[in-house]
Amino acid sequence: MERLILMRHGKAERHAQSGGDFERALAESGRADASLMGRVLAGLAYEPDLFLVSSARRTRETAEQVAAHFPKARVEHLRDLYHADPEEILQAVEDAVDAAGTVMVVGHNPGMHELALRLCLGGEASPIQTNKLRGRFPTSTVVVLAWDGTESPRLEHLLYANENGGMGGE
Repeated sequence: MERLILMRHGKAERHAQSGGDFERALAESGRADASLMGRVLAGLAYEPDLFLVSSARRTRETAEQVAAHFPKARVEHLRDLYHADPEEILQAVEDAVDAAGTVMVVGHNPGMHELALRLCLGGEASPIQTNKLRGRFPTSTVVVLAWDGTESPRLEHLLYANENGGMGGE
């Protein structure tokens, strides 16, 4: 794997009609922000080969919006990514690593935020970037990490929807 892209799902409705957290849909602003982040990633020439997506409705809908900008990408929905901790997310990535050069994971907090912090603190990121990342990880946040053959990743981009023309949200 050359690159790992981590994304927190877009802003979701507060309650699903079914009453369960797993079936919460994206709010309209979440749909717009997810599509925006897909455009931003495409504009930066990041093209995921593989999306690993929590099978919860809001993450599936987020990935659909982003993946629309990457028609060649494969999408896999994984139940194990629903509220996964950092170790579970890394395990899913490691299981898929032979299949893709660029893997994008769409998941949930706190696991996504914790993993992004862990990788950035253990890799090459400026104190300004890590402090910004430490401070917040709202919906539709994207972290792009690159590996150059070393064990430590390099933070290439920390992208917030509200800083790229989106609505943003917690």
